[in-house]
Amino acid sequence: MRQLLYISTASTGASIEVGAILATSQRNNRRDGVTGLLWTDGYRFLQVLEGGDAAVQGVFDRIRADPRHRAIVVLHDRAIEAREFGAWEMARRGPTDTADDFDARMNRHLESASASVRGTFEGLIAARSAA
Repeated sequence: MRQLLYISTASTGASIEVGAILATSQRNNRRDGVTGLLWTDGYRFLQVLEGGDAAVQGVFDRIRADPRHRAIVVLHDRAIEAREFGAWEMARRGPTDTADDFDARMNRHLESASASVRGTFEGLIAARSAA
């Protein structure tokens, strides 16, 4: 099994419909057996993908070809024994979510993650909170 973690930025002027992205991703990932976690604020995307090597590569190839993404950086790409994220999730702070509610939800999603994956997500959240 493979785990790939990347970060990207929305392209300038890109129309980012997070709900539409989520619906398409859930359908495709369920079909392909890919799970993980996507954190987005609508401008930055931090995502971990897990599944079979070909399935993860297929998802990542689609992301790299998507003109809405730029500055895609792979933070790690490694073999794992078992999934750290058992179901596809998307963490996004909605307009009615408090910062504490959002942080609590992210912490629940990250409970089974490796220290490096958890630290990457927590670091981005802390940086965005401080901004």
